Amino acid sequence: MRPKKLLQLAGITGAITSKLGIVLAFSLLMASGLAQSQSNYPNRPVTLVVPVPPGGILDAVARMVMPSMAQTLGQPIVIDNKAGAGGNIAASFVAKSAPDGYNLLVGYSMFHVGNPSMYPNLSWDPLRDFTPIGMLVVSPHVMAVHPSVPAKSLREFVDLVRANPGKLNYATSGNGSVPHVGVELFKQQNNIFITHIPYKGAGPAMLDVVAGNVQMTVATPPSLAGFVQSGKMRPLAVAASKRLALMPDVPTAAEAGFPGFELEAWVALFAPMGTPPAAVQKLTEAAKLAMESPNVRKSAETAGVEIRYMSPTQLDAVVRKDIQYWSNVIKTANIRAD
Repeated sequence: MRPKKLLQLAGITGAITSKLGIVLAFSLLMASGLAQSQSNYPNRPVTLVVPVPPGGILDAVARMVMPSMAQTLGQPIVIDNKAGAGGNIAASFVAKSAPDGYNLLVGYSMFHVGNPSMYPNLSWDPLRDFTPIGMLVVSPHVMAVHPSVPAKSLREFVDLVRANPGKLNYATSGNGSVPHVGVELFKQQNNIFITHIPYKGAGPAMLDVVAGNVQMTVATPPSLAGFVQSGKMRPLAVAASKRLALMPDVPTAAEAGFPGFELEAWVALFAPMGTPPAAVQKLTEAAKLAMESPNVRKSAETAGVEIRYMSPTQLDAVVRKDIQYWSNVIKTANIRAD
C-alpha cells in the first residue's frame, strides 16, 4: 500500500477512535449524572396526582399520608387533583410523565383494574405503564336499605328481590364504580335482578335512598354512618372478611349467609414504568413509614378505612389478580362507564 494511502487510513482510523472516545466519555458522563441524580432523589417537590376532586376517601388518603411522606423524603408533597373521565385523565398524565419519581398516581382499585374492561382504546395500561410503590388502605363496603323495605337481613332482602324481579332499585355513585360492579357481582352470584340507578357521586345517591326513591345502596362506611345512626337507613351486611369498628353490630356477608361476597376498594401509589429502582425504594419506604405513623392510623380510623400496607411485589400480585377477576364480572354484566 502506498505511503499516502497509509497516511489517509491512519487519519481516518484516528478520527474514528477520537469520535468513539468522545461518545464513550459522554456516555460515562451521562451515566454518572444519572447515578448522581438517583442518589440525590428527591431534590424537589413530589406530586401525588389524585384522580378525583378534593373531598372523598381517595383525596383524604392522599392528604393523610402527605405530611409523613414529605418528612421522610425531605421534600414537600404536592396534591394535584386531576379529576375526570373515570380516573383516566390522571392515569394518562402519570403514565406519560417522566419516569423520575416526581409524579405519582394515587390509584383507586376500580379505576386501575376495571377501566381497561370498561373503556375501549385506553391511552394507558395498568401493567405496562406503571410501577407499583405500595398499597395504602382498603375501604370495605356496606349494603343498606331504606327503612320502609320489609327486609331485616340480607337473606330476607334477596328473597324479596326474587319475589319481585325488576321492581326494586339500587343506587350507586355512578356507572363503573366499585358499588356498581360489586352489586353486579352479587346479582351474578345469586341469580337475582335489581335495577341499577347511577348518580353523579355518592352524595346524591345516598339522598335518594334516604328519600325513599331508591330501595337499596352499597357504599363506604363514612358515606352511610350518619344515616344509619339516625335511623334513615338500615344496614344489612358488610362486604368484608370481618366486622367494622364503625358498625360493630352489622354482620359480614359471610355471617349473613353469603360467603362469596366481599367488596373492598383499595388505594395505592404507582409511579411511571421505568422509574429508577433507587427512587422506587425511597418512595416505598416513605409510604410504609407513613402507614405506620400513629397520626395516619388515627386519621384512617376516623375516615373509616383500614390500613393495609403492601410492598410493590404484593401490590403487583393484587393488581394482576383483580384485573382478571373483575374483568370477568364487568364483561358478564356488560358494564360500560359513563
